Amino acid sequence: MIRLENITKTYPGNARHAINSLNININQGEICTFVGPSGCGKTTTLRMINRLDVPDGGEVYIQGEPLSTADIIQVRRKIGFVMQSPALFPHRTVAENIATVPRLLKWDKRAISRRIDELVTLMSLDPLLLKRYPHQLSGGQQSRVSIARALAADPPILLMDEPFAAIDPVVRVKLQEELLALQARLHKTIILVTHDINEAIRLGDRIAIFQEGGILAQFATPDQILSHPASDFVRNFIGPEPALKRLGRLRVGDLPRHDVTLIDADGRRLPAEFPLLTAQQVLVLDGDRRPLRWQDSDEPASLRLVRDEQSLLHAYNDLLSAPQGVLVRVTEEGRYAGVLDSSLLSAALQQHTGGRHD
Repeated sequence: MIRLENITKTYPGNARHAINSLNININQGEICTFVGPSGCGKTTTLRMINRLDVPDGGEVYIQGEPLSTADIIQVRRKIGFVMQSPALFPHRTVAENIATVPRLLKWDKRAISRRIDELVTLMSLDPLLLKRYPHQLSGGQQSRVSIARALAADPPILLMDEPFAAIDPVVRVKLQEELLALQARLHKTIILVTHDINEAIRLGDRIAIFQEGGILAQFATPDQILSHPASDFVRNFIGPEPALKRLGRLRVGDLPRHDVTLIDADGRRLPAEFPLLTAQQVLVLDGDRRPLRWQDSDEPASLRLVRDEQSLLHAYNDLLSAPQGVLVRVTEEGRYAGVLDSSLLSAALQQHTGGRHD
């Protein structure tokens, strides 16, 4: 899909390479994350893919076509670009911002309106925001609008330059979850630059780790990098506790389902659908199979819920403070989906050998 072949770049007045003999192949439909210290060339590489920057040597190919001879306007119509700051047009409403590229492409008004409605739903935006201006939005809302604008003309490629860098940690995790859910539906080819190795590991099908001087230190799947770092630089960059970082790549819904003893609000036994994790603990469900409480506790805080789409690292953190030592899995609608404990997390980590958590 995207190939960078022997790319070299040096800026005037700087003896060190910005990019040094870079070779990367990025597959169609994958998320590739670029990560590394400041000044290592990751953003420069991203800019070369849509010809905002030009290499001194080598070639960039998109779908087999060399950019040096391509019609760059046509190429850029295949690419959505999300910058570090959402960079929304301040004088345009949310709807007008989203419609920017379709209007440049001279879509008719009805097609633009339909596309805006689709993207509002896709990005979990409140339709009431469409008439507001960027300064009236939160940081998370601005990020969603920025991504919606990049997707408006349905480009096959999405370039993202630290899109969540200025977002607070809680919202950032939520936006990461939404990006993964979005990718599961759209299967875009996404290149995302980040300075955060945990974000790179969580989001990337493959990770390109750059070091100073524009050198590609390692390009591999997150599990390959975590289990077999290519150098001391990579080992030091990924930091301690690689096992915990792996947990950030798996979702609760990836685990085999287990049950505890189930009863309804009247005390009637409900059939178990899956192997029992423990028979001693009894969980009370309502008529819609939503967890109410543990039978032996009236304290709401003793019931800890975890959604299937959340990461195992999130589950691990919750388990540390769960009074029962068990988390209750729920679907997005809040219905019971099983239970998990630390033994299941440990088994998942030992058995996980790589691959996308789709």
